[in-house]
Amino acid sequence: MAWHARLSLDYAARHHATRLHFTHDGPLRVLRSLYPEGDAVCHNVLVHPPGGLVGGDVLDIDVRVAQGAHGLITTPGATRFYRTNGSRATQRTHITLHDGARLEWLPLENIAYNACDALNALHLDLAEGAQFMGWDVTALGLPLAGEPFTRGRFTQRIHWPSHFLEHGVIDASDQRLLDSPLGLAGQRCLGSLVLASGTPLPRALREHLLEATQTLLHAAAPPGVIAGVTAPNAHMLVLRGLAPVVEPLMQLWQRVWAEWRRECWGMEAVRPRIWSM
Repeated sequence: MAWHARLSLDYAARHHATRLHFTHDGPLRVLRSLYPEGDAVCHNVLVHPPGGLVGGDVLDIDVRVAQGAHGLITTPGATRFYRTNGSRATQRTHITLHDGARLEWLPLENIAYNACDALNALHLDLAEGAQFMGWDVTALGLPLAGEPFTRGRFTQRIHWPSHFLEHGVIDASDQRLLDSPLGLAGQRCLGSLVLASGTPLPRALREHLLEATQTLLHAAAPPGVIAGVTAPNAHMLVLRGLAPVVEPLMQLWQRVWAEWRRECWGMEAVRPRIWSM
């Protein structure tokens, strides 16, 4: 039986505090709100009790952040896209940020199991003055467990209309894409980290962030990780990377996220509590 689960999260600022109201339908929900850095930033953990998606499953996540509110969202574990039964498994996330809103979208990795057929889509709508930091990290198969990604398809889409579109289809039969130096170069973990601003980032800030990120990559990138950062337009920075497995890439992404948080918002990075469990 396929599941169609929906989760709607609404963040609002009240008396200098961010509060969350949410509704859900099906096996997708949010744990209680946490405030490890004070009332201004609301931390939440999204939970999908079945533990993964099979063919025909659909997860729809709708996040709205009102003016002046600041939310941080993560997950307790990987999102698993299992072997298909002939239908596609889909996760769709739509994020809407109003003027002056901030959201940090920091889920743990996706795992594309062998023979899956999966779509993972992220759609952004940012008003003037809104800012978003978020990442997407995907592992293709479980090579260390003897389960490589030899069959199936994984489609990844990140879309901010009029600003950015990344649409990639990774087919396990496409050896040129998977193994060519112009493709994934034999790596089986890939990730993107995005900073997006509804108002153009000042040029001096963009250049400073690019330089600081490049310095961090040079000094801190773990062995085997290939990563580079660009500013595709005045509203964005995008960091992309490849690695043989998830852990070194995720560690690097957390380092860069902390750097961007400090440089853009003057806030030290407070790791979600669930990451330490």
